[in-house]
Amino acid sequence: MGLANLVPGISGGTMLLAAGVYPAFIRAVAELTTFRFRRRSLVLLGAVAAAAATAILLLAGPVRTLVLEQRWAMYSLFIGLTLGGVPLVWKLARPATPAVWAGAAAGLALMLLMAFGPAAHGAAATGSAPLLLVSGMAGAGAMILPGVSGGYLLLLLGQYLPILGAVDQLKQVLLGLAHGPLDGPLLGHALAVLVPVGIGVGIGLVGVSNLLRLALERFRQATLGVLLGLLLGAVAGLWPFQEPVAPRPGDLHVGRILSAQDASELPVEEWPLARFSPTAGQILASLALIGGGLLTTGLIARWGRDADESPSASAAG
Repeated sequence: MGLANLVPGISGGTMLLAAGVYPAFIRAVAELTTFRFRRRSLVLLGAVAAAAATAILLLAGPVRTLVLEQRWAMYSLFIGLTLGGVPLVWKLARPATPAVWAGAAAGLALMLLMAFGPAAHGAAATGSAPLLLVSGMAGAGAMILPGVSGGYLLLLLGQYLPILGAVDQLKQVLLGLAHGPLDGPLLGHALAVLVPVGIGVGIGLVGVSNLLRLALERFRQATLGVLLGLLLGAVAGLWPFQEPVAPRPGDLHVGRILSAQDASELPVEEWPLARFSPTAGQILASLALIGGGLLTTGLIARWGRDADESPSASAAG
């Protein structure tokens, strides 16, 4: 789940669904946010949260570097991981009623609008506190919704790489504590980003978990249809063959004209993206990575089904 939330396109909820623990996780979050404390729910949430936090802390830096330096390869992998979640959500949504199709059309239209809107053509400015708060809420909601990727929403909001950078800075500070004095400026910058994001995550978890539980109880087919459409539409914003282009003086960036100094100081994660023509080798490698992503999600789903069907799982149920 932690790794999935670092990846634009694949949802942490989809990974929980694949691993076979999604219904229990949603129930546990809803119980906790309504102040019902059951030992089994607390153990489940603690295990998932600890593992996810460890993955995010350790892998945010490497994933950020790979996205910056090998964007086409990483996006290809992201596409495969995302599409691998479609059968999982489809299985939940069956039978395909008109409500499922209507919800799927709405979810797909929303994601296409986001993918080809202004956010698709340039990054937002590195976040103010309100924007980081909204980013945390969006990321948390997507964390538990199968089909909705927190990383993808952060990418559209322009906060994906800045937040990964802040997480990596926090890791550097924590590692540095064992070898030397505390790096105050580095810690201050990391906390300035991560504190509002963390508050937003808390708000998002409480709100979305209870809203999802109510929506699935009252409008199950339509809700699952929307999730399916969001999952399919996420691929539209992950076209792999694009690369950051260095801004030039006079370019428009987030509503302002860049001076020569502004253009030279703009961090690479805020550079606009431009499509390029791939080589035959890149196309073949991209298809292989997409296939690898599909296979990975499928194997996780099979492992989750096997765990559900094991004698010990049956006895626990």
